[in-house]
Amino acid sequence: MKKIMIKMAAALSVLTLLSGCSPKQETGPSAQPEETKEASSEAAKTEASAGGEETFTVGFDQDFPPMGFVADNGEYTGFDLDLAKEVASRLGKKFVAQPIGWDAKDMELESGNIDCIWNGFTINGREDGYTWTRPYMKNSQVFVVAKDSGIQTLADLSGKIVEVQADSSAEKALKEDEALLNTFKTLQTTPDYNTAFMDLEMGAVDAVAMDVIVAAYQIEQRKADFVILEESLSAEEYGVGFKKGNDALRDQVQEQLDAMAADGTLKKISEQWFGKDVTTVAE
Repeated sequence: MKKIMIKMAAALSVLTLLSGCSPKQETGPSAQPEETKEASSEAAKTEASAGGEETFTVGFDQDFPPMGFVADNGEYTGFDLDLAKEVASRLGKKFVAQPIGWDAKDMELESGNIDCIWNGFTINGREDGYTWTRPYMKNSQVFVVAKDSGIQTLADLSGKIVEVQADSSAEKALKEDEALLNTFKTLQTTPDYNTAFMDLEMGAVDAVAMDVIVAAYQIEQRKADFVILEESLSAEEYGVGFKKGNDALRDQVQEQLDAMAADGTLKKISEQWFGKDVTTVAE
């Protein structure tokens, strides 16, 4: 009986080894599911740490072009990610782009899963919640509507359905402007602005409140009949946010941003994405 049990155990071990060596279907990078992409970023961070190489892990919203998003080839790209990658290189660290849920960004930062939030991250109203670099870019919150909607002013949004990304600066600004907010029929949230633009295209919403930089990029890329209202919701500035008290890493990053402004690197990267220098570090 004992010999039979040993043989059975050996057979099971062989089957397990064979199943682990079976070929898997190959898929291209653009076909990767979101959880696979996130796992790849985490694996890159772990591998670098194990090899003794220090990492610089940047948390970003992967549906926020042109600041950070997934390119057609499945790779993470964007203006902010290009800046962060250059900073990491100058610091001698391995750059890791880590996509995060925007409403979970604070948890990701506090837990140490990311070193900073760098993705069109508004300083205004969040000054005391993070340790910040100096502003590197100006921005404003605006409304995007269909060109033929008849909406031309903020007053025309009365009785309309307005959509905004959850936990965004636009949502915060709207909730602080109760006079305007109370004129809407509905203010609804969405996880990302790609979904918001699809809702606008389908006529499910009348307007989307968002960052002007992202709005202009989306309109250009989609070649859609959308316009940005001239009246803005609020003016603001972008910065890199670190866990409160992490002055050491903030200072390292700020030093490199200053150097990139001085040697023209910031200007060059900005011109590649926007056709002009939109950065404010040197001001």
